[in-house]
Amino acid sequence: MIAIVVFFILHWYLSLFSQTFFLHRYAAHKMFTMNKFWEKFFFVFQFITQGSSYLSPRAYAILHRMHHAYSDTDKDPHSPHHSKGVFDMMWKTKDIYNDFLKYKRIAEERFLKDLPVWNFVENLGDQWMIRIAWGTVYSLFYIYFVPAGMWYLYLLLPIHFLMGPIHGAIVNYSGHKHGYSNYNANDESRNTFVWDFVCFGELFQNNHHMYPKRANFALKWFEFDPTFQVIRLLNFFKVVKLQPIPVYKEASGVGTF
Repeated sequence: MIAIVVFFILHWYLSLFSQTFFLHRYAAHKMFTMNKFWEKFFFVFQFITQGSSYLSPRAYAILHRMHHAYSDTDKDPHSPHHSKGVFDMMWKTKDIYNDFLKYKRIAEERFLKDLPVWNFVENLGDQWMIRIAWGTVYSLFYIYFVPAGMWYLYLLLPIHFLMGPIHGAIVNYSGHKHGYSNYNANDESRNTFVWDFVCFGELFQNNHHMYPKRANFALKWFEFDPTFQVIRLLNFFKVVKLQPIPVYKEASGVGTF
């Protein structure tokens, strides 16, 4: 049982780190820069850690920039306030993401600037045979390590299969429905926790929507963003280069990214 718990926790947080660090803060917002070697390294890292739920950095970035531009309006691709529930929101998000992924929807020019692209990895990660192969690896691990009589541990497998979308659903639903607001960001964004270890800082949505270019999502003295501490460490070792913190006015961050 210990092996299953460790495997689940590792997959949860490594996949989550790929999403918040590489897809969100780098691909969508360019809160820091990195050279081509490290960009390709994190492309591969994301492919491995997200596995069966791999998301294209290009399509993710376009979708997320659209979310900021139209936050909690009827043009927002994943607002809980324009969906019947979390599953309806996830389905709408999937459809719009796939349209951008397959070039079926033309994105606004402002959403296309400086997107990270590596067609080989993105095409590989989106292949159904690859997704099934990753799912098979997860299943075989469970078959080998689940103790006799603990069949209920297999209920964790669907989370492994859909890890990336599940992280996105938690953040986009809870972060725009539940919690407190530090700022008037002209939308329904909320900070769900004051110490966000569940989603590595992603649930400081009100702070992030107010100041969308700031790498540290924790802004008040009592808030803590674990991902930013990792970014600081990577910046110290020159793996990434943090962008200068913009000088903000107390005004809405909605419409920017």
